[in-house]
Amino acid sequence: MKKIAVVGTGYVGLVTGTCFAETGNDVVCVDIDVAKVNRMRNGEVPIYEPHLDVFFERNIREKRLRFTTDLDEAIQDAEIIFLALPTPPGEDGAADLRYVLGVAEELGKKIKSYKVIVDKSTVPVGTAEKVRIAVAKNATVEFDIVSNPEFLREGFAVEDFMKPDRVVIGVESEKARHIMRELYKPFVRQGNPIIFMSEKSAELTKYAANSFLATKITFMNEIANFCEKVGADVDDVRIGIGSDNRIGKRFLFPGIGFGGSCFPKDVQALLKSGKEIGYDFKIIDAVLQVNEGQKIRLIEKVENYFGNLKGKKLAIWGLAFKPDTDDIREAPALYMIDTLLAKGATVVVFDPEAMDNVKAVYGDKIEFATGQYETLAGADALLIATEWSAFRNPDFDKMKTSLKAPLIFDGRNLFDLEEMTNKGFYYESIGRKTILP
Repeated sequence: MKKIAVVGTGYVGLVTGTCFAETGNDVVCVDIDVAKVNRMRNGEVPIYEPHLDVFFERNIREKRLRFTTDLDEAIQDAEIIFLALPTPPGEDGAADLRYVLGVAEELGKKIKSYKVIVDKSTVPVGTAEKVRIAVAKNATVEFDIVSNPEFLREGFAVEDFMKPDRVVIGVESEKARHIMRELYKPFVRQGNPIIFMSEKSAELTKYAANSFLATKITFMNEIANFCEKVGADVDDVRIGIGSDNRIGKRFLFPGIGFGGSCFPKDVQALLKSGKEIGYDFKIIDAVLQVNEGQKIRLIEKVENYFGNLKGKKLAIWGLAFKPDTDDIREAPALYMIDTLLAKGATVVVFDPEAMDNVKAVYGDKIEFATGQYETLAGADALLIATEWSAFRNPDFDKMKTSLKAPLIFDGRNLFDLEEMTNKGFYYESIGRKTILP
């Protein structure tokens, strides 16, 4: 059993703290948001993440997981301190390290015994050294800095943490290496590796992984757009190339671009890091440019069909950037909503989990339906932005009677083309032929 402090209770911090508690460790999570800390103390999970609530409630009950707003209280007995703080992009795309470095400086003033201070946040190459300097400015005791990037998929974060493909640890100290190996040993009992490397290599590994996956998605979106021009079917192409084990089947599904808290921010940060040292990431730059256009690809299809969108009532299914999360950061649906509103359309939306987050952004500028079918009442067309399971097998007869006309613009390719033909819908998707009623 190790005593752990986790600074920051966003997606990464809360999952990290809860999962470490689940393996028998004593964990204190600290956050400056008093109301949020009080909710968590009362057993309320502040984010939607499948299966997190079970671990959360159990470990609070067993007193292995506690919450505080007091940094001193959190780190007093902790041997390991995880920094799971936001690193939002600045106006120039660079990762903003003010929160990480601010806490690091405070830790230097407060630590009274040896600590392993772990960067869990996604940070640019060289951040570990900056954190070391910030802590050392005021520290009077020994400490070590470790880079331990997370590779959690929202919607599968608990599963990914408990059964990681690999654990990447950037560390210079043998003492810290031993502590981190012991901490993660319960998570790799099936033989998946703990990979030790330099701090800089660990920091770059996270950016490289996310940028590669973003590139794979974007490449497939470009192929899908080309398929529409030449009459090919992107589903066939996807299966054809995905069966090559050098390429693999994952991240080949075309759609309306990537979003979320990681891919856009991390790709931008890597591009900016390159520019700072005079290196031009041409592929990364192209990925970002293509993705921006892909986010409103569906709106282009809708506009081509209707012409002027002013006065049109358009329903949107899905607001989160992906299913099984309530995260709307950089969600394509928000770009679609902004574009539709600017063109004079009325927008009515539904999402199983992300409605409250979107209400906080748009207020009464758009309509919020009570269910997926309620969005369709009197709507001129349905637009699909997120591939929630509940949307995959809908009542098509009910949809036809609710919509003004049977029009679907699908940004996630949820439906079979033959079925759409048989059901009598006008159906446009991404990289496939248009179905006419």
